[in-house]
Amino acid sequence: MSGPPDLYGRRQKDRLWTFAARVVSAFEAATRRLAGDEPPSRPVVSLSTALVVREVNTEAEDVVSLTLSAPDWSPLPAWQPGCHVDLVLPSGTQRQYSLCGDPEDRSTYRIAVRRLGTGSREVHALGEGDVVTVRGPRNAFPFIQAPRYLFVAGGIGITPILPMVKAVRDKDWHLVYCGRTRESMPFLGELADLDPARVWIRPDSEFGVPVSGKELLTWALPDTHVYCCGPPGMIAGVRVDRRARLHFERFSPPPIVGGTPFEIELSRTGTVLAVPADRTALDVVSGAVPGVGYSCRQGFCGTCALKVLGGDVRHHDRVLTDDERRERMAICVSRGNGRIVLDL
Repeated sequence: MSGPPDLYGRRQKDRLWTFAARVVSAFEAATRRLAGDEPPSRPVVSLSTALVVREVNTEAEDVVSLTLSAPDWSPLPAWQPGCHVDLVLPSGTQRQYSLCGDPEDRSTYRIAVRRLGTGSREVHALGEGDVVTVRGPRNAFPFIQAPRYLFVAGGIGITPILPMVKAVRDKDWHLVYCGRTRESMPFLGELADLDPARVWIRPDSEFGVPVSGKELLTWALPDTHVYCCGPPGMIAGVRVDRRARLHFERFSPPPIVGGTPFEIELSRTGTVLAVPADRTALDVVSGAVPGVGYSCRQGFCGTCALKVLGGDVRHHDRVLTDDERRERMAICVSRGNGRIVLDL
């Protein structure tokens, strides 16, 4: 059977067709192996193109927005609320950012970035006229039709939520938007144009304490779909409640729960690395081999996937197919049982 429709009435693919597509994919892969060809790497996204920075605007303390377009202003691929793009910076650093502009405007994309680390500092150094490579858009935070919505955003987590709120103005919805101070919270001006009875701006500085999970879910009735994007503590506070349907997106890696230690052998040097129970393979490998590619750190982009030459892998990604998992491992989330050998 088809899954629930998205915001635009499109249904998920029928399972039979999905199964058939996987059979065809497996047959093609087997044909390539018999011919002696190396299986091609899984493309991370469907589009890679150079875009021009048209505008850079300060949206809050340490937050800037970038408006991007094609050099000739030709239409960009369509997107839905919840979509993100991979931004490849001039240094080669790759990071993912939610689209927070208007999906009806095919001439530009808009992203907003808080200055936190190396990648974001490079974004903040960009100016009008600079060129960056963009891959996508893709959607790891799908927005579906529902009788009512509760949107919960923390700080820069407002970026994927903002287009969702604007898309359902004529429906039953509420927004809880939290942050340290008003000055640190981007897009308050745009939210001021929405129904004030449905928007609760909740800075910690005005209440003395961080928001609680119970406060976040004030408007969550049993048939409410909750869309949440924010820091791990906020998501954890919302997840303890089971009254509503929860959809969430993190902008930091998920905590490791129930991890066990294992070892990684790097085949090209014979180096053996110990991965503790509370760290990821990506953390350990990137410390030993600087320059290892990664992006989302959550298992849905495939950038960090490496070829596995031996060992038992416990896969936790959301991007590799079953065939690909026989040969590759997303080292940001997947773990080994005992020792695994990577082609690195």
